Amino acid sequence: MIAEFRLPDLGEGLAEAEVVQWLVAPGDTVALNQTLAEVETAKAVVELPSPYEGTVATLHAEAGETVAVGAALIDFEVGGEEEAAAAPITAAAEKAEPNLVGYGAAPTSTGRPARRARRAGATPLVVDTAVLEAAPHDATPSAAVEPVVERPRSTPPVRAHAKRLGIDLVLVAAEVGDRLITRADVDAYAERVGVHGQAAAGIQTADPVRPFLSVAPGSLERETRIPIRGVRKHTAAAMVQSAFTAPHVTVFHTVDVTATMELLAGFRADRTLSEHRIGPLTVVAKAVCLALGRTPGLNSRWDEAAGEIVQHNYVDLGIAAATERGLIVPMIRDAERLTLVELADSVRTLAEVARSGKTSPAELAGGTFSISNIGVFGVDAGTPILPPGQSGILAVGAVRRQPWEFRGEIALRQMMTLSLSFDHRLVDGAEGARFLKDVADILEEPGRAMLLR
Repeated sequence: MIAEFRLPDLGEGLAEAEVVQWLVAPGDTVALNQTLAEVETAKAVVELPSPYEGTVATLHAEAGETVAVGAALIDFEVGGEEEAAAAPITAAAEKAEPNLVGYGAAPTSTGRPARRARRAGATPLVVDTAVLEAAPHDATPSAAVEPVVERPRSTPPVRAHAKRLGIDLVLVAAEVGDRLITRADVDAYAERVGVHGQAAAGIQTADPVRPFLSVAPGSLERETRIPIRGVRKHTAAAMVQSAFTAPHVTVFHTVDVTATMELLAGFRADRTLSEHRIGPLTVVAKAVCLALGRTPGLNSRWDEAAGEIVQHNYVDLGIAAATERGLIVPMIRDAERLTLVELADSVRTLAEVARSGKTSPAELAGGTFSISNIGVFGVDAGTPILPPGQSGILAVGAVRRQPWEFRGEIALRQMMTLSLSFDHRLVDGAEGARFLKDVADILEEPGRAMLLR
């Protein structure tokens, strides 16, 4: 019989997801919990495991399509009615726990649905004939039979980058061998075959200057339309909601962080700390956790429905991360309990997972206070927008050597500008200034951290 699998609730009330890529095709035999596809929600790329053992009958969406939660996603041919009904429950109990929030609505189909026709006109992939000839036989496309090959190993952002360039990762894998394909591998291949991010416009040249010399005026599109979806769509909605709900106030403070930088240099020279990358952001994170204990308004949220201010007695610290999918703010849970070394390890892990596109929805949910490290872009100061539900966010500027008054003289010092935005319903100017001064005092004299608890 036919068993229908609908897009499950992936958590946090997300209403839809985009199919990044299918890992199975009609006719494939799948096992319980085998990964069927990768889908991108507004928060993360998620792998969908199979709730059935059987044969893939129909795919109801193409890669790149957005599917609503509860909508039909894939149909399976399973052994019988009793087996199909029991598979998601019995098999999961005996073999493995499903790793999603839910498996959506119960199957309702009683007959074999019509197979959806594939859309025509897809952008052709850039083919390197020399690589194809040298590649294994199963990497060579056939007009009659679509080959079944092992999917090259790469991360979702790298696959998306290759897709934008119109490059088949099978061809890249034929060059780099059996290892994880990186963005650099894709760019190197694109350079060799003459693609410079302009495949969509039909320009393929090994000379990055040539398009500006040889393409006739008017031959390129004057506009490029990019669908608003995924992380960008979610971030835009959240920022608009925050900007028009919470009255923002931003204060700035420039601080001499020379002592902090000298402390970090000592950490780098310490062999016992060589495996831990303790940087300025880690010290700022520690200072924030300490300062929030003295200014609870900045670790609170405004509950409009209940008519209450909710003060958090813990710090779930958000660290803004710029990724290929857009800006995300994963959390370090209970950050106030962590030592400086533990915070450094958590910040590094958080960044690595975010760049790989594997940050889970649970890691993006909640948060009581956030930090945005704009200094990595060479920026000194800015006006950060509050994440919804939080009352404070601190932007950390670049560290620069500049003349500054020091002990009655002018000296070259290492300076940093802090920018604090807060919700004026919860935090008044005096409390915001006190918090910023506490953070600055620790960065100026790290020993002051001993005075706070």
